[in-house]
Amino acid sequence: MDEIADRAGVSKPVLYQHFPGKLELYLALLDESVGTLMETVRDALGSNADPKQRVAATFGAYFEYVGGQGQAYRLIFESDLSNEPAVRDRLDQVQRGCAEMVSKAVREDAGLSDDEAHLLSVGLVGMAQVTARYWLSTREHIPREAAEQLVARLAWRGISGWPRSEH
Repeated sequence: MDEIADRAGVSKPVLYQHFPGKLELYLALLDESVGTLMETVRDALGSNADPKQRVAATFGAYFEYVGGQGQAYRLIFESDLSNEPAVRDRLDQVQRGCAEMVSKAVREDAGLSDDEAHLLSVGLVGMAQVTARYWLSTREHIPREAAEQLVARLAWRGISGWPRSEH
């Protein structure tokens, strides 16, 4: 807390006025991270009516989030406090929220049932998270745009077999 107060340019008592303890500060940072990721995914899904482009944009959103400034992604994808109930609730919320957003697009585009679309969306979200995090360790070998395109192409080849439904 001393280091955080020092970096924020406030006294430790001022920091404790806003955050009674480390967990509350962590939760505030986690909430901000969850909101950023959810907004990034929402924007990507709404960016294009073409399903193939939407898949690419959504994978791009995860790579952008993970590769962005700082290491805020670690709060969601690598939390040491995932067994803490308040943290677990937020981590589950972001996973469910992203999967639900993707599921809606999959259901509408492919004409699948809610359960089928949700299962595929959980797989796609997991694929996006894992590959984006892995890319961080290989980014000197694979530029971000190339990595995004590779993974989006893999996902698109997997889900493009379903006929687009007529809305």
